[in-house]
Amino acid sequence: MTIRSQLKNILWKWRGIAIAAPTISILAIGLRIIGVLEPLELAMLDQFFRWRSPEPEDNRIVIIGIDEADVRQYAWPIDDALLTQLLDKVRKQKPRAIGLDLARDKPVGAGYSQLEALFKSTPNLVGATKTADLVDSNFAIASSNINPPPALPPEQIGAINLPVDTDGRVRRGLLALRSSDGKVSPSFSLQLSLLYLDGEKTVPFEQALNPPRLRTNDGGYSHADVGGHQFIVNYRRSLNGFQTVRMADVLEGKIAPDLLRDRVVMIGVTAVSLRDWFFTPLDSGIGSTRIFTSGIEVHAQLVSHILSSSLDGRSGIHTWEKPWEWLWIFGWSLTGSLLIWQWRNVKVKEREFQLLMLRSLSVLALGGSLFAACFIALGYGWWLPFVPAMIGFLGGGAIVTSYLAITAAQIRAYFSRYLTDAVVKSLLETPEGLKFGGDRRKVTILMCDLRGFSTISEKMPPEKVVEILNVFLGTMTEAIATYQGTIDEFIGDAILVLFGAPIHREDDAARAVASAIAMQLAMRSVNAQLTQLGLPEIAMGIGINTGEVVAGNIGSHSRAKYAVVGNHVNLTARIESYTVGGQILISETTYNEIQAIVKTNGSMEVEPKGVSHPILIYDICGIGGIYNLELPSINDSLQILPKPIAITYRILEEKHLGTEIFEGEIRRLSPYGAEILAKEDLPVLTNIKLHLQVSAPDQLNPSQTVVIEGEIYAKVLKHHQPNQAISDNLDLENNLTISAISQQRSHPIKQIYLHFTTVPNDLNAWINWQTSK
Repeated sequence: MTIRSQLKNILWKWRGIAIAAPTISILAIGLRIIGVLEPLELAMLDQFFRWRSPEPEDNRIVIIGIDEADVRQYAWPIDDALLTQLLDKVRKQKPRAIGLDLARDKPVGAGYSQLEALFKSTPNLVGATKTADLVDSNFAIASSNINPPPALPPEQIGAINLPVDTDGRVRRGLLALRSSDGKVSPSFSLQLSLLYLDGEKTVPFEQALNPPRLRTNDGGYSHADVGGHQFIVNYRRSLNGFQTVRMADVLEGKIAPDLLRDRVVMIGVTAVSLRDWFFTPLDSGIGSTRIFTSGIEVHAQLVSHILSSSLDGRSGIHTWEKPWEWLWIFGWSLTGSLLIWQWRNVKVKEREFQLLMLRSLSVLALGGSLFAACFIALGYGWWLPFVPAMIGFLGGGAIVTSYLAITAAQIRAYFSRYLTDAVVKSLLETPEGLKFGGDRRKVTILMCDLRGFSTISEKMPPEKVVEILNVFLGTMTEAIATYQGTIDEFIGDAILVLFGAPIHREDDAARAVASAIAMQLAMRSVNAQLTQLGLPEIAMGIGINTGEVVAGNIGSHSRAKYAVVGNHVNLTARIESYTVGGQILISETTYNEIQAIVKTNGSMEVEPKGVSHPILIYDICGIGGIYNLELPSINDSLQILPKPIAITYRILEEKHLGTEIFEGEIRRLSPYGAEILAKEDLPVLTNIKLHLQVSAPDQLNPSQTVVIEGEIYAKVLKHHQPNQAISDNLDLENNLTISAISQQRSHPIKQIYLHFTTVPNDLNAWINWQTSK
């Protein structure tokens, strides 16, 4: 086998996966790139944050919040004198950094000179600024800028801009911004973190202070605005959040004297009425039930992220490079496709429910594994694509399922070539349709077989034989399907058809006979096609019988078929064996079902092998009623020969040729058969082998004749002994010269009608020439 053939076989073996995995992977990756999946991916990231186990609070940070009680007690905005008093009390506890998240770009009330002096004498104080006049300026969420306190030098100013995603959540933080004039402005959180780290002897993970810049399509983002130096915030989920004290408690000395020592102290508003709040991944709820986070707490999360990363080694949130993400998505697409594709090979024997449960659990287990992998990875700082991978996993399985469903539909379509739609539906869509076993029912059985096909096939290559069969079987199945027959089996050149199983109808026998006539009429089309293909013509006999059989699914779990079992099946085959090409014979039981509308050429009594007593069979020539079908009469086509042709013949008994040779003469001839005169009494349905020698014009030189000698197989259809007048007529009209005529007074001749079953090509050409004159 060539490499190409091996690859082709492998591809065919795994065709479902080869279709599904790449297709759904490209789809999922494409949806991810264009941003369709961004809302879902961001929502899953938020959910992962909320599901994480609580962490200890970061005790390096203390928040002094101005809450609703402070606003009512001290009014808003607080004046410079009160702010100076607050900052002075904070400064006395010697924190490492003080962050003032309040607008102080102009005096408020009395005491500005004292506040200005405090600003200048507090080097670890960081003031806030916010401006929209920055590159990628949509970070500013306020309608106006916040200028920094004028008394603070630039190195004590930090930008409090926060990138807000399209759904209103803050998932990204800023280390620095670049203004339109090219000046870099450190963020508020970075300034405070650096002041805290100045008090450390060493910074174990200093590289964390300069994480890779977030790119526009990193993680689940698509075309995100990533101006400045952005990073994804690894939110700390602690049960109590950050340690927070009221402004009033600080002013009134109600806090511990060392609460703020060596810590980052962040001062900002927490009152809801002041509307300095944001929506973070840790916040849940929708509409009026939303839980929000104050701006100062968001900045505390940023400071905690920087400090924990640089001092504790707490990981930031990283993303894979795109090729690795695509490989991850493809891997899960392949997993989902492979899982469903392999199921098609599972043989269901028993416990279908348990198998269904096992399959469902395997899907859940693998889906859960994907979820667990992404959730655990986030704990180690990796944001893995969950939504596109899940789409790949489920979509791969769905595509394979669809492919298998389409394949099943195609199989059903192929199945329907042999069964009607109603039969297919009964077998496949009813609970008992495919169960083993059967039930006793009355059916009409039709069997057809090609006459003399064995002789034809012996002289032809197998490919030509198959070509003949395909034309024959294809045409016959259409005729059978028209009358709602169930093709039970193809047996070489024979077809076994059921009427009444698996679906019983009152007109089963009538439909069987109508189908048989339609099949015989369709043989004209078959032979026309065979002639065009340069193949020999064929003829078919049909036998029909009605009786009780056991019908159902027989076989094993690995291989089964729908079939009928009973002696009536064998009897049908026996009846069919009596037929000649173009003939339809039915049993007496079938005749009794349809005698009101059937047309016959008469009946005969036969003794089939294996049957204890003789039975009547009827030769069908038509059916009336709603079917109105009729076969052409074979005898009507017989033509009187100008001169009788002498023949010899031998009798065939059970496919064995007798040794005794008899004499006779052909009196009338047609392309289908002949009328002969003979002395012997040949029973109806006897098979004989004729030997004749005739003269015919040479095809190359018509003025000369050639002698054609050959043998024809035939079956006796009927016979009778002519009366005296007929015998005399035969003498005068045909100038019979054989001894049979000279001795007819002592040995009465028989007038026998034969039907040809096998005719050699040269003799067939002569018969056609003779009958066309």
